[in-house]
Amino acid sequence: MSILGAQLPTNWTWQQVSDLYRVTKKPRDVQFHAFDVIPFVPMELVPVNGKEHLSVEMRAPAQIASGTYFEKGDILLSKITPSFENGKQGMANDFLAPFGVASTEVIPLQPTTPEVNSRLLFYYLLHPEVRALIAGKMEGSTGRQRVPERVVLEFPLPNPPREEQDKIAAVLWKVQRAIDVEEKLTATARELKQAAMRQLFTYGLRGEGQQETEIGHIPDGWSLRPLAELREFLQYGTSAKCEYAKQGNPVLRIPNILDGDIDAHDLKWCKLSAKEVDSWVLEQGDVLFIRTNGVRDRVGTCAVYHGQPECSLFASYLIRARLKKNELNPDFFQYFSNTPVGRAQLAGRASPAADGKFNVNTKHIDAVLVPLPKESEEQHEIVNILQALDRKIAIHERKRTSMQELFKILLHKLMTGEISVADLEIDVSEVTQ
Repeated sequence: MSILGAQLPTNWTWQQVSDLYRVTKKPRDVQFHAFDVIPFVPMELVPVNGKEHLSVEMRAPAQIASGTYFEKGDILLSKITPSFENGKQGMANDFLAPFGVASTEVIPLQPTTPEVNSRLLFYYLLHPEVRALIAGKMEGSTGRQRVPERVVLEFPLPNPPREEQDKIAAVLWKVQRAIDVEEKLTATARELKQAAMRQLFTYGLRGEGQQETEIGHIPDGWSLRPLAELREFLQYGTSAKCEYAKQGNPVLRIPNILDGDIDAHDLKWCKLSAKEVDSWVLEQGDVLFIRTNGVRDRVGTCAVYHGQPECSLFASYLIRARLKKNELNPDFFQYFSNTPVGRAQLAGRASPAADGKFNVNTKHIDAVLVPLPKESEEQHEIVNILQALDRKIAIHERKRTSMQELFKILLHKLMTGEISVADLEIDVSEVTQ
């Protein structure tokens, strides 16, 4: 059901935003030069995805050549493409100063009556349909289009009784807090993984001393060997044309190599002869490297193929390494390649091309120096530790995704009154205005 076509509860009304809010303007008696410093919010500090908190830079008045005046309690809505479509907006609720200055590319919205909860409008403006309808009325040249203030002010807004507004805002606020928690836990788990990789590849698991090598310190009992000695072969992928039609074999491409894993969400397929399939079909444990990219840090990143999608081939912008698994565990190598030392040997050696991209080739990959434990079992133990951390990261990412989907569903159903909060016992005390 379209949000603007919704049949609202009988005690709700449709209002224009301008009936309840205004665009904040600087009073004539406020003189910036009278202050030593003024809080400033550049566009990069305007949050996204329902986050409210505005970070600020303290600037001297002379450092503020232009900007948009706003006051404590205002909603700051980005108006320029693509910031508006991406949901960049924030609230000055926990703002310590009485006013601040933001980028000229925001619209500051202020309630004109105490009978509204500003969070209702804040969340309403995040509704995908609302944002798409407003974005459709942008004006200006391509790439620099902006939302006119009048478009926002004239837009229809559901207006429940104040008590229901507070409860709706509280529910959505609490879901957003849950999303924030999962994002922080994900970030913490990622930091823990990075710290663990540095520790494991520097000190190992056996309490050995250290030895200095070309790539830095490694445990005493470990050896340092080039990948060329630890692989069976390297191979460039197929240049056959691939399509989304599911005919033939799935073909892994650059977008499918993501954060050290195979991501099968954006698969293409191609039909090849049986002989060609045999040449490029992947086997369990094959390592796939990104050999070219416009982003230097993506070049040389790799992932291990663990059999899914089945019977996959790989495209020409990737390089396949088949390792001697009795000497080098593919997952051990992948984790090492993602350490600062590993990245320095891959992305750090990428060569720039005339088209603005960066490239690695088989010689670069063969030259990577790999620290190897004396016992192959230690490789497996290190992999098990890091895979456990990966599972923890995945759990928090799945929870965050689930909460984000819940937010979208609740946003629509609460804003249309499809879910009624009138008779629910909801604690709104922790949600400050």
